[in-house]
Amino acid sequence: MSYDISKIRNFSIIAHIDHGKSTLADRMLLLTGMVSERQFQDQFLDDLDIERERGITIKARAVRMNYTRPDGVYTLNLIDTPGHVDFSYEVSRSLKACEGALLLVDASQGVEAQTVANTHLALENNLTIIPVLNKIDLPHARPDEVAEEVEHALGLDALDCILASAKLGTGTDEILAAIIDRIGPPQGDAAAPLRALIFDAVYNDYRGVIAYVRVYDGRVSRGAKIKMLATGQRYEVEEVGTFCPGMTPVESLAAGEVGYVITGVRELREVRVGDTIAPAKSESITPLPGFREPQPMVYCGLYPSQNQGFEALRKALDRLSINDSSFTYEPETSTALGLGFRCGFLGMLHMEIVQERLERESGIELIQTAPNVTYEIELTNGDVIRVRSAADAPDSGRIKEWREPIVRARFLAPSEYVGTIMRLAEERRAEFVKQDYLSPTRVSLEYDVPLAEIVYDFFDTLKGSTRGYGTMDYELIGYFPANLVKVSILINGEPVDALSVIMHRSVSQARGRRMVQRLKKNIPRHMFQIPLQAAIGGKIIARETISPMKKDVTAKCYGGDVTRKRKLWEKQKEGKKRMKSIGQVAIPQEAFLAVLSIRDED
Repeated sequence: MSYDISKIRNFSIIAHIDHGKSTLADRMLLLTGMVSERQFQDQFLDDLDIERERGITIKARAVRMNYTRPDGVYTLNLIDTPGHVDFSYEVSRSLKACEGALLLVDASQGVEAQTVANTHLALENNLTIIPVLNKIDLPHARPDEVAEEVEHALGLDALDCILASAKLGTGTDEILAAIIDRIGPPQGDAAAPLRALIFDAVYNDYRGVIAYVRVYDGRVSRGAKIKMLATGQRYEVEEVGTFCPGMTPVESLAAGEVGYVITGVRELREVRVGDTIAPAKSESITPLPGFREPQPMVYCGLYPSQNQGFEALRKALDRLSINDSSFTYEPETSTALGLGFRCGFLGMLHMEIVQERLERESGIELIQTAPNVTYEIELTNGDVIRVRSAADAPDSGRIKEWREPIVRARFLAPSEYVGTIMRLAEERRAEFVKQDYLSPTRVSLEYDVPLAEIVYDFFDTLKGSTRGYGTMDYELIGYFPANLVKVSILINGEPVDALSVIMHRSVSQARGRRMVQRLKKNIPRHMFQIPLQAAIGGKIIARETISPMKKDVTAKCYGGDVTRKRKLWEKQKEGKKRMKSIGQVAIPQEAFLAVLSIRDED
């Protein structure tokens, strides 16, 4: 097909989780003939096993479709995006490569928290937004009401909404026509010097790093000499291609097109997502605007279960960071667990996914410490430091003020659950901001909440309390003073840094008590007694004891003098005392996760 930039459309599909993005992408592939009926399967673009098992999109995917109309053949470059709040960084990267976006809204569920957040992301990038009401085939669909919600909550005209059912294929032709008619062609000059944005990258054992690119100006061809502007490194292009939907080599990619570039790079750190590719000999090329660095919200320690697995874990993290640049990692040492890494994630689901991908793709058994958020501490000398784990916190005598991260949380739910959400928010030290009715039956609530109070199990609690109808989205607004303390956990008299946590003083005693109670349930009995203690500074605030396993040493004694039994009991007591002083307490993974949940247990 001949190159014509006016016949190219670059667009994303954005939506709340489970509103049908992947299903609509599948239907488009089928309708445009990119996938045959025989090849077709649900979640066609979700090629990670973990995506299929969980039924969610984790990685953004690019695919090229050709759609024929009476006025010509159009090239549609679709970038499918995740919907969960933890993967909003993937969404923001994808939108940088597009001129427009399909905003998918479930016609039965209505506007959800992540729908609002993703719409704002698209508007920040000056994209044309096409609202689509999906799942109109459901018996409880309410397209007219939801169209009004879209207009009220998002400021998009209700008359512009396209009614569709991705499952049945209803409305797909209208969607494709709207993409061509409403979204403008990309701007760019194919005759100008090359400028291409790397919006994603993956690592292949045989090909090296494969960069996903959007070409803004010029042309990149096989054999061309290029350089990365951020690193200054120069390479020769081994292959360029498009996704149809698999990797399909082409002669060149020109301005406005989306595809991949392979240069044979083996060093993972030489390719940066957000970097600009330019001609090797150019000196005055202006880099394209990159991406804002993702701000990790949750930190935890990842350690290999076998000490000798440290280097294997480092290589696995290096490789995964190419495919997912939104998590950070740096080496750290724990007295209890040895060598490992302190990793930062965008949320709890992101943390779970990264750990599971590491274990699956690299075959490494991992121990994960209890997650925590980043805090700011103002020291008595005036310095302000950030701590990512309780183990990094200085002595209380050096601390002038603790500051905790506060997020602006937006809750959307049916109006009958307003009281439930308010009660839940107040339990987590939240401050009310505003309330807004999107429709007579749907309400939006905004609260300022400490991140530490919502990042662990709040989402599950919200879903359970609202029967699955409540949704949440949040963004960091800053660090504010708080009355916080560091609670240390001592096992057998020794502090275990990986189990120490930072929390609000008002709940420290109750939670410290629950922590040692849960540890008691999760640490197996040993041959000696194990005291479990929670402490603030030098003050013990809670204690539990794991009783030792017992052996009846007098079982072989039949009758006779009781002094013989006493000798055996004393000998046993001395042995247990010696074991307690030199014995190692085996702490299973469940014990580290036991301090996670802050809900009351029955």
